[in-house]
Amino acid sequence: MAMVRAEVLGAIERRRRWHYEDKVRIVEESFAAGMTVTDVARRNSVAASLVFTWRRQAKLGQLGGGSPAPLLLPVELAPVVTDVTPTPVSEVAVVESARRSRRSSGIIEIALGSGRRLRVDRDVDADALRRVLDVLDRR
Repeated sequence: MAMVRAEVLGAIERRRRWHYEDKVRIVEESFAAGMTVTDVARRNSVAASLVFTWRRQAKLGQLGGGSPAPLLLPVELAPVVTDVTPTPVSEVAVVESARRSRRSSGIIEIALGSGRRLRVDRDVDADALRRVLDVLDRR
């Protein structure tokens, strides 16, 4: 079992001061598979709302401590393509190519009024598009 360090409070001070290492350990524990924030908070004698605050601060790199905590970012893995040789292309050719591909790919542009436009691909899910248009129509 991990050892929790706590400081004895004086008559004026009413709040416990958490060491950076303890905050990091508690936040990491709360992100572990199968763990709930409530259980982690209870096990470490801290309010669940404070654990949620520390988790948010950790995501923003604002947890405190000597150096900023690393940001927690989503990661997407993609295959590495090694046999592609870049060819210089003029900027005009790129713009023309994009225009042609938009026409050929079936981009649908919907005028919403007030100068707003919604562009969707021809493969858009009809139900999802209907829900988006309903929400935009209510505005």
